[in-house]
Amino acid sequence: MFALMKEEKKLRWYNVALIAFVSVWGLGNVVNNYANQGVSVITSWILIMLLYFVPYALIVGQLGSTFKDGNGGVSTWIKETTTKRLAYYAAWTYWVVHIPYLAQKPQGILIALGWAVRGNGNLVNVTPALQVSLISLVIFLFFLWVSSKGLTTLKRIGSIAGMSMFVMSLLFILLAVTAPAITGASFATPNMGDIKTYLPTFNFAYFTTISMLVFAVGGAEKISPYVNNTKNPAKEFPKGMLALAAMVAICALLGSFAMGMIFDSNNIPKDLMANGAYVAFQKLGVYYNVGNFFMILYAIANTLAQISALAFSIDAPLKILLGDADEEFIPRKLAKLNSKGTPVNGYAMTGILVSILIVVPAIGIGNMNELYNWLLNLNSVVMPLRYLWVFLAYMMLNKLHKNFTSEYKFVKNPKVGFLIGAWCFLFTAFACILGMVPKTDFDANPSAWYFQLSLNIVTPIIFVALGMILPAIAKREFAKK
Repeated sequence: MFALMKEEKKLRWYNVALIAFVSVWGLGNVVNNYANQGVSVITSWILIMLLYFVPYALIVGQLGSTFKDGNGGVSTWIKETTTKRLAYYAAWTYWVVHIPYLAQKPQGILIALGWAVRGNGNLVNVTPALQVSLISLVIFLFFLWVSSKGLTTLKRIGSIAGMSMFVMSLLFILLAVTAPAITGASFATPNMGDIKTYLPTFNFAYFTTISMLVFAVGGAEKISPYVNNTKNPAKEFPKGMLALAAMVAICALLGSFAMGMIFDSNNIPKDLMANGAYVAFQKLGVYYNVGNFFMILYAIANTLAQISALAFSIDAPLKILLGDADEEFIPRKLAKLNSKGTPVNGYAMTGILVSILIVVPAIGIGNMNELYNWLLNLNSVVMPLRYLWVFLAYMMLNKLHKNFTSEYKFVKNPKVGFLIGAWCFLFTAFACILGMVPKTDFDANPSAWYFQLSLNIVTPIIFVALGMILPAIAKREFAKK
């Protein structure tokens, strides 16, 4: 009887697929990549799914199965397959890439509130960038303080909002795809029945947008704890990952098609990344004669989700970095906890770095919409850097395959596995490097273009340099003991 009950608690492949889908996918992935490539992004989605996302998800499955007793995620995988020093850098990378993410969240909150209250996206079009940045700084510092108090209410609200955002993403596809048949709405993009409309031009500008696609499908390492909670992991977990890939592919393809129906692919609005989702729901409300109802629902859900993501992303990555801190690499003062268990000095470091990234770029990027787009693109450059550690761990796992046992294996041949890991590693690095090229028009404003390029190059370098400084400080502390 007990064995039967225990068996019932095991996750099936469809449970794994749904859990993974909610954590990986969102409507913003569709909007941002459509803004970069137009309706031709549909072809890009197909390629990225087949060549990158499916192997990525299945690689995570094998690593999670092999190191099922580890609590540190990627840093545990690196520690077991390489060295403690590289494990520290993996944990550091996971934390530091969240700095641009945290810098943009207050902007997202302001935009969502603007749409919910005023019903338009004028915030990014008429408000000076420096003014918005200062307001964003106040919002960030407030939630930094809230998060330091260990409050969980915002995170609980965010769970509800996150599920609401998931529902709104599916609702968007359903309403948009059926709109022509139900409401008689016409297609904004011409020739959507011609296959040539969906073929991208594989030039340099195209390859600079790949990082946004990689950013969209990344994060599958969050799924690893579920590998060994799955019934028959060797069969059902990869089946769940393939189902995940199919669900993401369907949503990406139909969502991009729906965007092509609402926005002309040949004349994409400059503020699409910031305001596109709200405008889309606003237009759908007009189609279905419900006014701003859909848009307001989305704006409220997105406001709550952005607030929760801000609070959670201040706290969680820092705890991963400092929670199991090795005094060889992390200074004791940085890992010091107050009476509430909060790493106050770690919070201070987060506050300083994010504050700099909120305010300084606004000095050289006067346009709020360009500032928003730049920060989003910077995220697409730095966030995938943490995926590199996943692929390095998988390469080393295949190299040292005799030392480990895996209940589930992506590929049985370790040489083939190593090559697949190397391909994903190099592809991610390639996307990140080319993603540093600004997406703005060089001829329109060369100085702004160079300013953004400089920031895109310097920011990751500073992040890596800071990661090297901490072990040096820790080594000096360790020597004094």
